[in-house]
Order: sequence, then structure tokens, then C-alpha cells
Amino acid sequence: MNLVLLAFRLMCLAWLWPVTLLNDSHRPNKRRHKDVYLGENTKNQHGGRIDFKMKKSDSTKSLLIKSEQLLRIEDHDFAMRPGFGGAAIPVGIDVQVESIDSISEVNMDFTMTLYLRHYWQDDRLAFPSSSNRSRTFDARLVKKIWVPDVFFVHSKRSFIHDTTMENIMLRVYPDGNILYSVRITVTALCAMDFSSFPLDTQNCSLELESYAYNENDLMLYWKNGNDSLRTDEIVLSQFFIEEFHPSFGLAFYSSTGWYNRLYINFILRRHIFFFMLQTYFPTMLMVMLSWVSFWIDRRAVPARVSLGITTVLTMSTIITGVSASMPQVSYVKAVDIYLWASFLFVFLSVIEYATVNYFTTVEEMKKLKGGKIPANFNATQTMAFDGCYHDNDIDLMPFPELPSTPNTERSRTATLRNSRNSAAEPPPTEGTRLRRKKSIKHNLSFIMSNSYMIDSYSRVIFPMTYLLFNIIYWSLYSSR
Repeated sequence: MNLVLLAFRLMCLAWLWPVTLLNDSHRPNKRRHKDVYLGENTKNQHGGRIDFKMKKSDSTKSLLIKSEQLLRIEDHDFAMRPGFGGAAIPVGIDVQVESIDSISEVNMDFTMTLYLRHYWQDDRLAFPSSSNRSRTFDARLVKKIWVPDVFFVHSKRSFIHDTTMENIMLRVYPDGNILYSVRITVTALCAMDFSSFPLDTQNCSLELESYAYNENDLMLYWKNGNDSLRTDEIVLSQFFIEEFHPSFGLAFYSSTGWYNRLYINFILRRHIFFFMLQTYFPTMLMVMLSWVSFWIDRRAVPARVSLGITTVLTMSTIITGVSASMPQVSYVKAVDIYLWASFLFVFLSVIEYATVNYFTTVEEMKKLKGGKIPANFNATQTMAFDGCYHDNDIDLMPFPELPSTPNTERSRTATLRNSRNSAAEPPPTEGTRLRRKKSIKHNLSFIMSNSYMIDSYSRVIFPMTYLLFNIIYWSLYSSR
């Protein structure tokens, strides 16, 4: 009986085994359908929102793969230029200047933001199109094809903007024509000449050139001639842009040959009003302030000395401030000529008072020793407004008459005889000239005895000389 039951059980297991295998094979499909069902429920539960980021990434990737297949990128070697082995490939350039961000006189450079567009034809990228419409791509496809290796000559720094994505655009037309545009900020060298600063005009240029391909492989040219360079409305704080114009030329390198080079030229004229307020007007005021000492009493030593030293130190500060904001060039600038000439006027006003004070002291010492000025004489009480002494303010003692002696009588007789002889002499004939020579010592003694005249002459000579200097300076540099 037990054997019969065991045999029956084995028969049942053998019959149910294929059915179990068949059910297991259908379970994954049911699970997948369940997942889809749950996904649809989740979509309905969240108001129709799905993970667009994953969907966009997958669709963009599939679109890029389809574009690569359409352009047959894998079928060509894009490490080689188009038409390799033949004539040079022409590459047109079109530039739109967005802004000139800064101009540095200390570093002698400028920073410019521009849109650089390249135009060329690559038959390897031609594709069939019934509507003859172009296709536009971003930076990802640019890395897989050939593009011109244009760089900026004499550039210090440059970068491609990458907010929010890299500012690169590639447009491919069905016939193989390509437009490659990129937004770049570049800092380049500008050889500035400061000999007329701040009345100067600077000529700067941004130069474009192929790095690897010489004129036998690549020919750079302006796409639309003079219209290839366009600018937005650019306003600078210290400069006025007089002109923007493109040009071209050739550059020679001894090891690699001749290269095509394109130039973006612009002329900058500096605004003078800022420097008039910051440099020229303060300098003029300091020079005129130094002339005030000519009207101050020559006995007021503290007032005149402190005024002179103050103006000298102020001029030194102005010169130091201007020099700190300029490059250390080995030639003289226009502002240096004006500042140092003004400094010389201020310095000479200090030297003028030192001379007046010295001559006044020497003359008083002579009078004191000669007995013309009493010992108890107070000089400050007898000084007039113009700073000079008056004879009626000083009580001069009369000189006593000398006693008469035979020698003095003899000298008086000789003097009278000489005067009579000179009166009897005929007048000088025509053509003769009488000259009365004065020695330098006599002139110097006259100035020392009348030192107050130095202040009087300085009141006229200093302003007239400085006015003449300004006329010559501004007429000379304004005409450049």
C-alpha cells in the first residue's frame, strides 16, 4: 500500500513540474508591467510631473548620436584640415566688439570682450536635407571636428565665457559651410606712448593669427571687408574712441614661415577734464599761493617760511601721486614738465625770500656798525606796509665837519681846477659815445641796500613768467 502511494506522488510531481517552469517564465513580464503601472500612478499622483532631467539627457544624447551619424563624423579623420594636401583653406573672420572693459596705463594693456565668428567650408560635414535648413550645435560637437586654431597675438590672458553653458555655437549647413562663433574676453598688450600724457592719443590693436597653419595651409581674411568689424555703443570713463577699423598683414617666423594676421585697430583719445581737476588746477593754486609771500612783511619770518615750505611739500605730494599711477618710463611726460616747472616756481619763491632776508640783514649790520642806526632802534616799529624802511622814520645823526688843514685846502684847489678844465674842454664830436660802466660789485651793493625792491619786482616777474609758460605749454601740447 505504501509503495502505491509513493508511486502516485511521484507521478503527480512529474506532471506538475512543467507547469511550474512555465509560470516562472511569465513572472518578469508581470513585474515589468507592474512597474509601468506604478509609474503611471506616480505620474498621476504628482500632477503629471516626471523627471525631465533624465528625459532631456537621454533625448540629447540620442540626438547627438543621430547628428554624428548624419554628419558621418566617424567616417573621417578630423585631425586633418579640410582639403589637406591641396590649396590653403580660406577662413573668414567676423568680429563684434561687445565692450572694452578696462585700459591700464601701469600694465600697458587693455581688456576687451568680443564675439569671434569663423566661416569656412568642410565638405566632410555636408549632409542631405530636403528643406535646406542648417543645424546648430553646442560645444560638445566642436570637440569632435576640425576648427581653425586662431589665437590672439600679444595676449596676456583670455577665456571663453561659460555661464550658464560654454558660449560656443556651431552651425552646419547642408553644403558643408560652417559658422563657428565664440564669446571671448581677452587682455592684450598695447604699446602706449606717454610723452604727451595726459594730452595723449593711444593707438591699440588686437591681432589674430593661426597658430599651427601658415599661409600655405590656411588663409585668414575679413569676411565682409571693413564691415566685418562691428561695435556696440562703448563708453569709457577716461577715453573717447575716435575710430575702429580692421586691417590685415603678414607675420614672418624664421622657423615656420609666413602667417596671415588680422588686426582690430582702435584709436583712443584721453579726456583731459579729470586730470585738470586732479592735477593741473591744484598745481596752479599752489603756485599762486606761493606768490602771497611777496606781499607779506619781509620781517615776518615764520609766516613766509611756513608758507613756502607748505607749498613745496604740497607740490611734492602731487608729483608723487601722479608718478604712482603711471608706468616707470624712461622719458619725460607732458605732465612731468608741467609739475616740475610749477615746482620750480614754488621753490624759487622760497629762495627769493631767503635772498631778501639775507640782504636786509647784511645792510642793517652795515648801518649798525657805521653808527647810522641807534642801538635802541626798534626795526618793527618803523616798517611800512610795503615792507621797506623810510628815512624819516630813522633819526640819523648829522656828521660833524672836518677841521681845515693845508692838505684839505690843497685838495679843494685841485678839485676846482679840474672842474674848470673839464668845463673848458670842447664837447665830444659826433660818433663818440659816453659810457658809464658799473661794476658787478656796485650793482650788488645797490641791490643789498634796496632789498625791498626784490619783493616789488617779484610781484610782477613771477606771475608774468608763469603765464607765459602756460601759454607755451598748452599751445604746444594741445595742437598734437
